[in-house]
Amino acid sequence: MGFLDHSTNNIIVDAVLTDVGRQALARNDGSFNIFQFALGDDEVDYNIVKQFGRTVGKEKIEKNTPVMEALTQGSLALKNPLISVSNEFLTHLPVMEVTVSSTPLTLSRVSNTSTVNLTLDISNKTGVSIEFDLLDAETMVEINHIFLGIVGTSPDIVYSDNVAVYRVPTELETTGEKVSIKIPLKLKAFSTTTFNTFTVSGSTFIRTYAKITGVNSGLTKTVEIQIS
Repeated sequence: MGFLDHSTNNIIVDAVLTDVGRQALARNDGSFNIFQFALGDDEVDYNIVKQFGRTVGKEKIEKNTPVMEALTQGSLALKNPLISVSNEFLTHLPVMEVTVSSTPLTLSRVSNTSTVNLTLDISNKTGVSIEFDLLDAETMVEINHIFLGIVGTSPDIVYSDNVAVYRVPTELETTGEKVSIKIPLKLKAFSTTTFNTFTVSGSTFIRTYAKITGVNSGLTKTVEIQIS
């Protein structure tokens, strides 16, 4: 869904189903049901507020920000979702940190380095418990379905652009101050022709990414992965 025109007092909304939503609707078995929605501010450049101040900056954003049309590709839409928190006196937002063995992560088809772990921690860094509304019981992990998978689980969905989405549960510390998760990424088998097709120009490796998003907090980290 996207706001297409804000030049008048009328709000014009463009709402479309994603490709997955269309598939669900096409089943025509009564299972299609829209029960929630999310909003995002992907187009907003908040540096304008830093440059011009809140009053003038807000006005410039409202008048000059180009707004994208609604996208049918679920893996491209809503990169920066907004969150809802019931506690109006919230003082701390959690922080997401990813620990990897190397930067970028490397997987090798030749030396049979077929698995690596992403270790993820979400905490307030202040000794304060994470607000209940922001406590992530699960994370969404997006990876390229051609090259990568997650050990011991299957994706919830694979988009038409080969982005696979996994739901991975977290572990909550007893103090309530941190949730942790270990994501075992595995390298899939694919042909040399596929490797040569996707190799970075002038190099001998494929560059891809893993994106991890907290379901409730909306916190996101992207990790570069090189496959040689």
